[in-house]
Amino acid sequence: MKLTQWTKLLVTLAVTSQMATFVMAADHSADKAHANANLSKSDAKFINDAAEGGLMEVRMGELGQQKGESPDVKALAQRLVTDHTKANDELKQLASSKGVTVPMQLPEHHQKMIDKLSSSSTFDKTFKEMAVKDHKKDIKEFETALKKSNDTELKAWISKTLPTLQEHLRMAEQIGVTRTARQ
Repeated sequence: MKLTQWTKLLVTLAVTSQMATFVMAADHSADKAHANANLSKSDAKFINDAAEGGLMEVRMGELGQQKGESPDVKALAQRLVTDHTKANDELKQLASSKGVTVPMQLPEHHQKMIDKLSSSSTFDKTFKEMAVKDHKKDIKEFETALKKSNDTELKAWISKTLPTLQEHLRMAEQIGVTRTARQ
């Protein structure tokens, strides 16, 4: 009889322990879902778009370091890699805390832009044009998101990142490309 009582006690403890684990896991899932539920669809889309754009900027910078001829192109390329890698890491952490998974590779439309840049016979000129156009678009999107978002953490990240994008645009606009073709 004593063995049966001990067996019942052990089974009861095991079941209770398992139930506690399930409850804790459910609470964690609910907390994550609650965090994501508080994030608007437009904020989640902005996070995704910013992550994709950040990946493209890093890749563009890597190409600029490899293929750029002008010191101005190489300087901007280095800044793109450094600044966007840091911003991407920060955005990844923020997104994770909101229950949003960010892309880890370039979507097709961004890859096409990188391929066009990579194969350009006027690399520095194309790099400058692409950097100016992309940063103007990004700045506009960041400013819009800053005005529309209700998420204080996302707004803080946007506010912190926006001046860097503006500096990249200024640097890109000042690139003086005089060569017409790579030799």
